[in-house]
Amino acid sequence: MFSWIVNTSLRNRLMVLVVALILMIYGGITAWQMPVDVFPDLNKPTVTIMTEAGGMAPEEVEQLVTFPLETRLNGMPGVTRVRSVSGVGLSIVYAEFDWGSDIYRNRQLVSERLNEIREQLPAGVSPTMGPISSVMGEIMLIAFPADGNGASPMQVREYVDFILRPRLLSIPGIAQVIPIGGEVRQFRVEPNTALMNQLDISFSQLDQALAAFSSNTSGGFLEKNAREYLIRNLGRTTRLEDLKNIAVAVRNDNPIQLKQIAEVKFAAATKRGDAGFNGHPAVIVSVQKQPNADTVSLTDDIELALAELRHSLPPGMTPPQISFRQADFIEASIFNVQEALRDGAIMVAVILFLFLLNVRTTLISLTAIPLSMAVTALVFKLMGLSINVMTLGGLAIAIGELVDDALVDVENVLRRLKQRKPHGIAGSSTPSPPPVTKYAPGW
Repeated sequence: MFSWIVNTSLRNRLMVLVVALILMIYGGITAWQMPVDVFPDLNKPTVTIMTEAGGMAPEEVEQLVTFPLETRLNGMPGVTRVRSVSGVGLSIVYAEFDWGSDIYRNRQLVSERLNEIREQLPAGVSPTMGPISSVMGEIMLIAFPADGNGASPMQVREYVDFILRPRLLSIPGIAQVIPIGGEVRQFRVEPNTALMNQLDISFSQLDQALAAFSSNTSGGFLEKNAREYLIRNLGRTTRLEDLKNIAVAVRNDNPIQLKQIAEVKFAAATKRGDAGFNGHPAVIVSVQKQPNADTVSLTDDIELALAELRHSLPPGMTPPQISFRQADFIEASIFNVQEALRDGAIMVAVILFLFLLNVRTTLISLTAIPLSMAVTALVFKLMGLSINVMTLGGLAIAIGELVDDALVDVENVLRRLKQRKPHGIAGSSTPSPPPVTKYAPGW
């Protein structure tokens, strides 16, 4: 088989050169377009179900929320393992499926089971599925200083929640954007129980009045002159004065406003964790990618979006700082492989030319290295692999085998070719036939 390949290649040398050129060009384009990541895809198809149960202790969350969800998910087709974590007011359930299963089909199955179990859960508890993310999905951490010297922590958090986060989520390949730290603005009502007792106002009345605040309601429609007019009650607002002036009760035909029995103001929500940057308070934004997304190109898109938003920062707000960038590790690995390729090519060229003094042999050896890399890229694409730290490390090790092939095998071929040359040429070992002498007639 090997002799047939060699003989056929020698008889069709032009075709071999053309095929090698096509493979090199196509392999180079394929390698340029392949996704780049830190590690290969190690994600087992997993669906995450998160449920908030405010006010419940971990034991209650486990019994009333987590256990019913686990029981319902265990019987689904393709499920290999169900794990869960129950905390204060929070339940997280992980449903793992078989390798190679379609994640979108798995999510559809989980969604059907969740619709069936919602009525069995406590009132106000609604489980939701988390986004599709990767094990090594956190590709960037962006810090927004919020030390109070410029914009307040509340202003910084509002900018991240309502401007930065929607912009980053619009980039294809982003799974989720999680802000950490800062202060979340909310309405705070601090009732004065003494005044409420004097005016005979109960907490249920106060709660009912607050529940109806800032909502639009419909009054049906009015038909006139063969036309229908929609009747709406516009009550949606975010102004603090509107909340202060809502009527809680009526006494002697006079409304009692909220500001008369309570202190109403904007305040920060209760924190369960915080963030900092360089020893100062900050809002940290964690950006996570979807599986099989190209980390390097996705990082470039994020940095481009940050550069666009930099021109529209609120007054006094410090520009963002990137505290973690996963693409740096990938670019360093790629640079190491490029250095190994460059050094290997230079070493092969110098050694072959000095020891063999043959230009054709040197060119053949230099062509073997990039051709092998191009074919490797095609094999990666065929097998669904990506360029990552592990594959780049394997390529760096394989360069040693390529150099060995270029030095040993090509030199051996050149030596065999010299041995088959006619007598009289240096290096020949084949004897030439004896000379033939001819005499003229009559001698």
